Amino acid sequence: MRTRLALFLIILFPLGFVAQAQQNEEELEVRYNQYGVKVDRQKLQAEARDGILVFESKNENYKLWLDTRVQADAAAFWGVEDGYDPIGNGAKIRRARFAIKAQITPSWYGEIDTDFASGKFELKDAIIGYTGLKNWTFRGGNFKEGFSMESTTSSRYLALMERPMVVSAFAPSRHLGIEAEYAKGAFRSTLGMFFQSIEDSEVAEYVDDNNKDFGRSQGYSYTYKVNYMPQSKDKTMGLHFGAAISYRTPKTDVSTSEFGTSRYSVRNGTSINRKKYIDTDLIRDVQHDLLYGFELAGYAKGFRFQSEFIGNKTKVKSSTNEDNLSDKHFKGWYAYAGYMLFGGKQNFNRGEGEFTMPSRGRSWGDIELLFRYDYLNLNSQNILGGSGENFTVGLNYWINKNVKVVLNYQYSNNDRYANGKGKLKVGYNAEGKPTSDYKEMTKDAGVNYHMLALRMEINF
Repeated sequence: MRTRLALFLIILFPLGFVAQAQQNEEELEVRYNQYGVKVDRQKLQAEARDGILVFESKNENYKLWLDTRVQADAAAFWGVEDGYDPIGNGAKIRRARFAIKAQITPSWYGEIDTDFASGKFELKDAIIGYTGLKNWTFRGGNFKEGFSMESTTSSRYLALMERPMVVSAFAPSRHLGIEAEYAKGAFRSTLGMFFQSIEDSEVAEYVDDNNKDFGRSQGYSYTYKVNYMPQSKDKTMGLHFGAAISYRTPKTDVSTSEFGTSRYSVRNGTSINRKKYIDTDLIRDVQHDLLYGFELAGYAKGFRFQSEFIGNKTKVKSSTNEDNLSDKHFKGWYAYAGYMLFGGKQNFNRGEGEFTMPSRGRSWGDIELLFRYDYLNLNSQNILGGSGENFTVGLNYWINKNVKVVLNYQYSNNDRYANGKGKLKVGYNAEGKPTSDYKEMTKDAGVNYHMLALRMEINF
């Protein structure tokens, strides 16, 4: 009996030692956050996926990645009439973006995106997303409203260096809000409610001053969009149809003296020429703006095309200004076509209804040739903001998945009312002297000029 007991203790002792060691090891792996709360832990593996740094758990439930972008631009201008305001050549960092994105769980997503190109901090995206219901996506925070496919297309995948004038003037960009998206098969729709923009400290100060000094509500917008792709399962070719509408009340993200106004202005498809020839100036006593848009796009192998029409109706309140009683109607459109010259294929992001990075046809990359026409008219009733058109030819050298070189030639043609709110000389009077007053101008008036621009871009 004693022999058996001794043998049992001999066997049990090392087993107990191992169990105690395992328990100690598990206790050593317990971690607490800075608030003293026990945290869940999981090991991550790091990879460079197409040059993007990604951290991901083995079960793929958690993923965090960086999204950084640099775009360096340069442009030269010529052809402006003697005596008109000259356009300066120049170069700039168009975008210097840094973003962190994370899939926290299979259902929860977070993102923060910033820009430092102007030498100061600017908030872009700050998103909380949920995808836990089949076919549904819900998001809140600061992000682009789902109105225009060209507006929501990432700047890294733009067909040409700058978006068309009508998109820059009308399509709502990033605003604080909430949005629901439903997508199934060939059908996709989004509906959101949005408030003010929160770009930087200046805009935040405007919102605070309107609230503090006048007790003004921030204003709101409702934006709805629907997309349909009849060939959604065919990756080699497809058609895209879209329609959108947005009801918008005045916001408090403007100076206190400008509250209750609307203003539409745009540059002629360039960020280096800082002159805004086409500009409505402030439209007073605005009740609401109504935006509406239609889009058509398609692709087949290396060919793609895209077009949009966007219109706007600005409804004004009854006021003592009889010249401002009529509703204002503005509109514009664009169309472009592109082709991969060395066997590459176009790719379309069906989940977001927009073009993405094409596939290259050669080991050294591929070159895409593009043509675009865009037009904008900001003349309506007593508002003479001007109209203009651009003819653009582009070459995109897709070197690899991270580096792109863009070359654009553009000819811009503006009417006599496109005079930068009366500050820019765009015509000649009867005495042959340059003038900014359209009433004094002779028949041949309006600024016309040429642009040649280059962009170098890297994404990592």
